[in-house]
Amino acid sequence: MRVTLPHSLTKEEVRTRMHKHADEIGSFFPAGLARVTTGWPSEDRMSITAEVMGQTIPGGVEVRDTEVVIEMDLPLLLSVMKGPLEAAVKKEAGRLLAP
Repeated sequence: MRVTLPHSLTKEEVRTRMHKHADEIGSFFPAGLARVTTGWPSEDRMSITAEVMGQTIPGGVEVRDTEVVIEMDLPLLLSVMKGPLEAAVKKEAGRLLAP
């Protein structure tokens, strides 16, 4: 699953905002449905691992000059939920870039 969020911020500002809001990613899912962990393996990449219904979903967020790209590797069991998950990420992920 891949979702792209355009932005007009500097990469430094995007990173600052994402660090500030990273702990909110778990709230993109209904309460109690997912456990999410994040990390920063490099300056422009945040890793994300979500555990949903016993399934592990690895992914990441890449900070680019004019966009943020969110990618998650959905396991086969959850691939049927790709559409609703993409819609939820598009709706909620803008909070990562909020001031």
